[in-house]
Amino acid sequence: MVLLGDLKRICETELGLVSQCCLTKHVFKMSKQYLANVALKINVKVGGRNTVLVDALARRIRLVTDRPTIIFGADVTHPHPGEDSSPSIAAVVASQDWPEITKYAGLVSAQAHRQELIQDLFKVWQDPQRGTVTGGMIKELLISFKRATGQKPQRIIFYRDGVSEGQFYQVLLFELDAIRKACASLEPNYQPPVTFVVVQKRHHTRLFANNHNDQRTVDRSGNILPGTVVDSKICHPTEFDFYLCSHAGIQGTSRPAHYHVLWDENKFTADELQTLTNNLCYTYARCTRSVSIVPPAYYAHLAAFRARFYMEPDTSDSGSVASGARGGPPQGGPRSSTRFGNVAVRPLPALKENVKRVMFYC
Repeated sequence: MVLLGDLKRICETELGLVSQCCLTKHVFKMSKQYLANVALKINVKVGGRNTVLVDALARRIRLVTDRPTIIFGADVTHPHPGEDSSPSIAAVVASQDWPEITKYAGLVSAQAHRQELIQDLFKVWQDPQRGTVTGGMIKELLISFKRATGQKPQRIIFYRDGVSEGQFYQVLLFELDAIRKACASLEPNYQPPVTFVVVQKRHHTRLFANNHNDQRTVDRSGNILPGTVVDSKICHPTEFDFYLCSHAGIQGTSRPAHYHVLWDENKFTADELQTLTNNLCYTYARCTRSVSIVPPAYYAHLAAFRARFYMEPDTSDSGSVASGARGGPPQGGPRSSTRFGNVAVRPLPALKENVKRVMFYC
């Protein structure tokens, strides 16, 4: 019997195919909703679009549609507690169409156990034939954007998921520097302005309406309406942050996402960035509703979990999976391994070029 993880790994790293798995018991029920959801996934995996913002097509989104803009999403997933030999997985996705901003190419990379900083955003290594070579996930995705649109990005918006407040400036300094170096490696004076936003979902803040009977502020479940923004009183007194509840509550109390703008060279106003973030939440490819966090960050989260399937499973006595990556060159770099403790992090198998260009992780 072929495991789902093996099937995905073989298709995406060996055969260069995108695949869609579903259970026969669900297919034979002939539920329109189920089949429609599967069709949404298949459409984006073969390069289609499910949703496009009208304002994007009409070029009405300031600081996005006026000149070529690339939107990144990045996340790092860590192994379960107790799995001391498993590496962390970093994933970065980037929009590949402009001005629509709906298609995202994704790259994944293994790195040191519980390392939060994304090590492969920018890399330099020595090649015997070519000498000093630069690469990394940011550079590869910028090149991919140029190939897809015919234009180089003149603005960068970077949504970073999974960072705690204690790591904000450590992550900002390291990853913003990597973005700068990746841009400079393409052209000496190429430095597009960057907006760096951290997305947090793991917090204890909940928002409630003053009047639970007022239908202008609450929905049928008693939750606040999607699109509700709070950027004063409970936010940081001097820094640029806001809470956005972009999704409709179905069950339980809605948890708003907390967005913290660590760096903004594009000079977004609060309203502009909040509106853009909320509108992007309606472009998530796997459903027809607005989702709780901005799609680039969501896609990076999905891509990082997909990459765990590429690790060769080795079930330990406790039943947890202690994974070690199969061999193969890392994305955009040389064949190498990084050491943490006494364990070497072997790189993930490389995705096939045609797989990188589509949303295989959906």
